[in-house]
Amino acid sequence: MNLKIANKTLVAMAIASSFMLAGCQTTASTSTQEVSNTPVASVVATPVDSGSSEITLEQAMAHPDWLGRQPERAFWAADSKTVVYAQKQQGNTLRDLYTQAISGQQASQVALSQMHALGAKNAVYSADKSLQAYAFEGNIFVKNTHTSQITQITHDSAKQSKPQFLNDGSLAFRQANAFFKVDLKTGQRVELVNLHLADKPQGVKEPNTYIAKEQHKLIDYIALTHKNKLDKQERKEQLKSQNASIANAQFYLGKGNKITDVQLSPSGKALIAVVTDNRSWREDSDIMPNYITDDAGVNAEKVRRRVADAKPQTSEVIYINLENNTQHTLSFDTLPGFDEDVLAAVKKENYAREGKTYESKKEPRSINLIMDWGWSQSAITWNHDGSQVALMLEAWDNKDRWIASVDFDNNELVSQHRLHDDAWVNYTYNDFGWLNNSDTLYYLSEESGYSHIYKKSLNGKATQLTKGQFVVSNLTLSDDNSAIYYKANVEHPGLYEIYRVDPQTAQSEQITNLDGMTDYQLSPDQTKLLLTHSKIMAPPELYVADAKANASAKQLTNTVSSEFLAKQLIAPKIVAVPSSHTDQPIYAKVYYPADYVEGESGKNRKAVIFNHGAGYLQNSHMGWSGYFREFMFHSLLASEGYVVMDMDYRASKGYGRDWRTAIYRQMGTPETQDLMDGVSWMAENANVDTGAVGTYGGSYGGFMTFMALFTQPDLFQSGAALRPVTDWAHYNAPYTSNILNHPDVDPIAYEKSSPIYYAEGLKNHLLINAPMVDNNVFFQDSVRLVQRLIELEKENFETAIFPVEPHGFVQPSSWLDEYRRIYKLFKETL
Repeated sequence: MNLKIANKTLVAMAIASSFMLAGCQTTASTSTQEVSNTPVASVVATPVDSGSSEITLEQAMAHPDWLGRQPERAFWAADSKTVVYAQKQQGNTLRDLYTQAISGQQASQVALSQMHALGAKNAVYSADKSLQAYAFEGNIFVKNTHTSQITQITHDSAKQSKPQFLNDGSLAFRQANAFFKVDLKTGQRVELVNLHLADKPQGVKEPNTYIAKEQHKLIDYIALTHKNKLDKQERKEQLKSQNASIANAQFYLGKGNKITDVQLSPSGKALIAVVTDNRSWREDSDIMPNYITDDAGVNAEKVRRRVADAKPQTSEVIYINLENNTQHTLSFDTLPGFDEDVLAAVKKENYAREGKTYESKKEPRSINLIMDWGWSQSAITWNHDGSQVALMLEAWDNKDRWIASVDFDNNELVSQHRLHDDAWVNYTYNDFGWLNNSDTLYYLSEESGYSHIYKKSLNGKATQLTKGQFVVSNLTLSDDNSAIYYKANVEHPGLYEIYRVDPQTAQSEQITNLDGMTDYQLSPDQTKLLLTHSKIMAPPELYVADAKANASAKQLTNTVSSEFLAKQLIAPKIVAVPSSHTDQPIYAKVYYPADYVEGESGKNRKAVIFNHGAGYLQNSHMGWSGYFREFMFHSLLASEGYVVMDMDYRASKGYGRDWRTAIYRQMGTPETQDLMDGVSWMAENANVDTGAVGTYGGSYGGFMTFMALFTQPDLFQSGAALRPVTDWAHYNAPYTSNILNHPDVDPIAYEKSSPIYYAEGLKNHLLINAPMVDNNVFFQDSVRLVQRLIELEKENFETAIFPVEPHGFVQPSSWLDEYRRIYKLFKETL
């Protein structure tokens, strides 16, 4: 059966009961119209408890080798019959490589001497797929996909990268800031272009002062010497222009600049380079003391600057024509909104607080290539024949994203798509490219409220290819333009399957039906999918399936240990918690106590709410969680009688634009409201005593713990904040400026969103666990808050420090110490 429940119906059901997900779902071929009417919730199967051997805190926090060492960094080999993956060695951090035939043969370990022959995940192919090119350890290799014969193109220490087949059949690659091409038949290597981060040499200078000019008039020797220099310079230029044996493609991109990205046209006749000023990513004072060193000294580790110290930076887009040796800077002034004062309302509010009046005016905004945190592609993409190029640009204020093509006749950018968001443009869901052999773009956009696929010809209107209350990501275009493959959570926000849509008809069809979290890679021959799939109770493994509708998947790897399978773990149920502030429910994992009986009364259960990190992250899904230690800890707590809830509070990933941007200029407020709804739900549906609830989380989750304890002091009886943010002005610019703008523009947002301003509200028990060599959330964050709490004469807080740990703990002893403290906190306070 295929149970699809309307969103409002789901909320009503959630209000009436716990709405535990149970049942099944099937595949179906759907049109965009059908998908647009499909809500985000349907019933899917939930896992069952596993094992019979009790889990202990020591085992849960042990080195994860004991779980089994899952396949990593998998990719297709060139033959489309073999996959390659890495697997961690037992007891150390080294990885071995393995090949696995999809026919089911046993995996084989690859010898170090043969690693260069494997290809690469980002390998490129010739037009007829007969050749594969890739880089290995800084050298370029070409493999014949029919014979498996390998040719090493470079064999030196110069470090080549970015192999690229050109339309004439030659192979290009990048070496430092130069591009070369190789004739694969003759082996001849030609320098296509050499980019210099310097000003163009001025050549022989003419006298430009009065006395210099008189010197040239009066002294024949000076005049003759100057003429000889001019003759020599002219002869050199004539030689370069008339003798084809000499490399003659030197271009100068400006002294003091750095190259952000550069992409060569498939024709080999042009390139786009983007440069910006070469400023440091830090100041000299941006250091982090490291007290545990191999020489017993104190090291001053270099760290990034804070968002409060960030300054606007803009880029320069340079078009270089290699046929006529010209270069042109492409101005941003053709982009719609390039000079809009998009923060006028925010500035007005902040000025008014200071008793000032803000007067809005237009001025050019700082614009750069977009930075997508999940990308493997470039923000510069040429079409198949090299006749057009598209760039994805973003404003430094985070309010606009543009896709622009280039008018080469007039040397100017042409806006093809502007995505504006009054909050911020997402730093994921930005895949884009060209349909093959065409001037039609395809791209992802959140303009409908959810990430969906669109296509647009250069002179036409955009057409939406997917529709509905679900999120589309990870696009792969087939060579024949018949399909764009994608990952989406169509059936339920926490269930991700693989689909494909026909760009011509906008008809979508479902490929996988694995009920969990599924990622994919299309095989080189485009007949199969390599799948990485996991479930709530099962870590990721590799599968293979045909690239067609309703495909069945075959499992390739089975790496989970028998020791893990034997552990008694309580499976969480995914519930939809009604929200007091939105029409959408708040999806959450709930771990029920082992002795829980549905419908029991008495309000005598104690409970814990876990707050996931990152803010923009999804954890209440049907796949294996990156928080696997927390999963086992929650199971342990549930076995001892706790109800444990893990919420995808507002700001979490996977639920659309409005869910993501609910925290704009008010981080911590919507999330705390959602935690309040979570506590109320547990009281009504899980027999929880609201006077016996604790909370904890790390990073963003630690920040949320602070905000909850400080701003709603009676909500939780205790909380543990791990590696926590206490003042957003001290965090990094790329993340924070999206949500809170910049501190010099919007101090109100930083004060409203930073726990340190609310510390006087602490009433109940607080544990702060702070790693000391954390280059993400600085140890200084915790130190400043501790001093604030001391000055406020607060008594109910403790601090634990971890001298050798970075943001993500590494040592099992540190994990165990941390979670023993959390466990003790809840035991003693709830």
